[in-house]
Amino acid sequence: MLGEVIDTTGARRDIQLKGSGRTPFSRGGDGKAALGPVLREYLMGEAMHALGVPTTRALAAVTTGENIMRDGMEAGAVLTRVASSHIRIGTFQFFAARGERDKVKQLADYTIARHYPHLRNAENKYIDFLSAVIDAQVALVAHWMHTGFVHGVMNTDNMAISGETIDYGPCAFIDTYAPNAVFSSIDTGGRYAFGNQPVIVKWNLSRLAETLLSLIDPKDGDNAVRLATSEIESIPARYIYVWLAGMRRKIGLHNTEAEDADLINDMFSVMEGQNVDYTQFFRNLAVAVDGDQRPLEALFDDPADIMKWLTKWQDRCLRDPQPPAKRATAMDQVNPIYIARNHKVEEALQAATKGDLTPFKQLLDLLQNPFEKRQGFEGYESPAPADFGPYTTFCGT
Repeated sequence: MLGEVIDTTGARRDIQLKGSGRTPFSRGGDGKAALGPVLREYLMGEAMHALGVPTTRALAAVTTGENIMRDGMEAGAVLTRVASSHIRIGTFQFFAARGERDKVKQLADYTIARHYPHLRNAENKYIDFLSAVIDAQVALVAHWMHTGFVHGVMNTDNMAISGETIDYGPCAFIDTYAPNAVFSSIDTGGRYAFGNQPVIVKWNLSRLAETLLSLIDPKDGDNAVRLATSEIESIPARYIYVWLAGMRRKIGLHNTEAEDADLINDMFSVMEGQNVDYTQFFRNLAVAVDGDQRPLEALFDDPADIMKWLTKWQDRCLRDPQPPAKRATAMDQVNPIYIARNHKVEEALQAATKGDLTPFKQLLDLLQNPFEKRQGFEGYESPAPADFGPYTTFCGT
């Protein structure tokens, strides 16, 4: 941490160096970073910001002139990162695990004042604080699921209390829709797979709740557990509510009906196992609003089931107040043309580590304007070619 600054809007922000060397928390590592992972975090943070996903952002990526050992010797670099704060769920666990309840309270009071100041005078601000963090985290993970983003290492130390995406290590965007998609080299069991992220966020928030029990009710531990458990058990319903609202926007629905969740889940069931590109699906669905179903149909190995689903979707759209022209436009405003395709990211990073930043800058420019169609960049809209093979990412820091 370098310190805090107040930006031009009056918001307080942390400035941090990542990859600058060992700290007391390095756990035996060298605390340094290779150029490739530093540029990946820069690229991914900007891509997520442009997609409207809460995120930390990079101010600078600077080479150090030092070679560090990773998968062989690699050029070292330092990332300057900015965030609303770097307070994590793991920060609370650190003090709680040491039995330092006074410091947990100090940290909670500071975090409330910084991120949730409207709770300072609440009757039980600590249970309300837990509830507010739950809202922020489930909204964040719903955003990830909407965009096809896989964080890769969703442990409690990579979950910011502010509800921002932090630590873009072995992260990736899915091409083909697959709930079991895993890209991290260390996630051999699929704990942090794409479809498992909503489950893991509940697990992480349960760990936060444990650290707050002595604050929620200092006199009655059983009551503290009861209150915290009620909040934790509400997470699936709160997640579904936010996720469903975003999915309605993605498929062009303005009003709500009780059966919308079934319609959307049926859509994903039809997509699974069909080698359907996740990002192109929603862009082509907007084309189908005007009656041209061919681009969408072409995405499927066997289009029979999606054609049946389209009939249900079209019937549902007839009960929605938006006119077709506005529906397609609204869908295109939330469904990107360009995402950080893994093969294009890898292409840009490999060139950058050899001294050529042109592919990186070109990809960065596209990702900063993901909804704007660019002529001549059709290759950035498509999934990886078949010979790209399975994609594996590494932390690198």
